[in-house]
Amino acid sequence: MPLLVSLDMGCGKSPKNPFRCDVVEGVDVEAGLTSATVKVADLSVEPIPFEDNYFDVVTAYDFIEHVPRVIYNPNRRNPFIELMNEISRVLKPGGLFYSSTPAYPHAAAFQDPTHVNVITEKTFPNYFSIKHKCRARLYGYNGVLIFLGQYRNNGSHLVVTMRKDANEGESSPFADDDYLRTFGDLTGPLVFP
Repeated sequence: MPLLVSLDMGCGKSPKNPFRCDVVEGVDVEAGLTSATVKVADLSVEPIPFEDNYFDVVTAYDFIEHVPRVIYNPNRRNPFIELMNEISRVLKPGGLFYSSTPAYPHAAAFQDPTHVNVITEKTFPNYFSIKHKCRARLYGYNGVLIFLGQYRNNGSHLVVTMRKDANEGESSPFADDDYLRTFGDLTGPLVFP
């Protein structure tokens, strides 16, 4: 099997590697955290600083809620939708997006003043999954992610697993449903379309 490569967004100085990939990269907004494995980028206004179809896994722990839905800079932008486009761009076909985010209706979604993006149980399946309604297309979403499942962790966090459509080119080992099932302790119950 080829080397598996993972990206952890908003990682601080230590990128997480829950899927036991061989190579782990990170992106964080804090310039002082730069290292051989962590690049600096403000993903609210900048692209993910990696090439297309590079990662088998992209993770986001306590990160998505910090990405604004709308900004004026000076023109209107939709940073959350732009970030979801970027995640789809850098994932290999069949690659996973895995997010753990404080979500509505829990107070953790609101009490931190830097939480500017409230996530609900409908956000990812209804707005970003090509197998569902994909309502974010109205706002510029062009990604090809497929919603696989979600569950509540400790009540406050919504843990979401999505996969990039694997119909094009060489795909990640995570395109194999049986391989993905070996990580059931992380992903919770999944629905394979």
